[in-house]
Amino acid sequence: MKYIDTHIHVFEMLKGFGMHGEFRPIGGGKARWADGFVQPMIPEGYGETNFTAEAAIRMMDENGIEKGVLLQGSFYGFGNEYTGETAQKYPDRFIAAGTLDPFCRNAQKIFERLQSEYEFKAFKFEVSVGGGMMGYHKDFEIDEAVAPYLPQLQKLGRTVVFDIGCADQYSYQPAALARMAKKYPDLRFVVCHLMAPRPGEGDILKKSLETLALPNVWFDLAAVPFNVAPEKYPYPSGIQYIRMAMDIVGADKLMWGTDMPSVVCYETFEDLKRFVWEVPGITSEELEKIYYKNATEAYSFD
Repeated sequence: MKYIDTHIHVFEMLKGFGMHGEFRPIGGGKARWADGFVQPMIPEGYGETNFTAEAAIRMMDENGIEKGVLLQGSFYGFGNEYTGETAQKYPDRFIAAGTLDPFCRNAQKIFERLQSEYEFKAFKFEVSVGGGMMGYHKDFEIDEAVAPYLPQLQKLGRTVVFDIGCADQYSYQPAALARMAKKYPDLRFVVCHLMAPRPGEGDILKKSLETLALPNVWFDLAAVPFNVAPEKYPYPSGIQYIRMAMDIVGADKLMWGTDMPSVVCYETFEDLKRFVWEVPGITSEELEKIYYKNATEAYSFD
């Protein structure tokens, strides 16, 4: 079995900003937010205040992961230059997504520079309340905020990635994603974390998946185990949600990922890697698609 991890974060220094304000790395892989909340961010042995490209490759090699998709967001702090340089330095291991805050006054200039200098193969908008832009901006409509960039991304043949957070957050806007996907049928959309369902939210997830059962929409499964806490392996709610997604959008539209490094502070990499095998009725062919093949279709791996 070959593996592509479709949800990895690398960073030179923890410098996040979000609903808790800014944070400061305090060593031991932990950071303290401005409101005093302390959070584990990097698993022991892989960095004190950063999670470098080389640390990610070491974790991948130790666990048999061939390639990865580098994503960004304000949770760790934007790091376009480092992420772009990493993909250029290790083109056989990574492709990278750029990012920006569309409310920046110079957002279009930022976008143009990132595409011209780094040729990001994907672009991510981390809009969630918990770890993204809606944690430090007033509520907004996702499709309106990112509207200027979608035709440009479609023309460039890129993939656009959204993290819309959890069902009880204003950022949870599957209908807005569906509007965008229908308006730009040649643009590939990826929705992170299977929309972060928690135990007992199966009905909400079912409706959202039905809304987004579109030919140009994929879902990564990163942090599904984390989001069904306190459940432990084999994460019964998580594997039932994946089964539901397979039945509604198809196994062709799901992609495995870990959300390293922070989720590896809570679950072992081995559990994060193997839990999809526990999905009821899953076949070896479907596993090969979820762990590898689907990523090569959703993203521009050479």
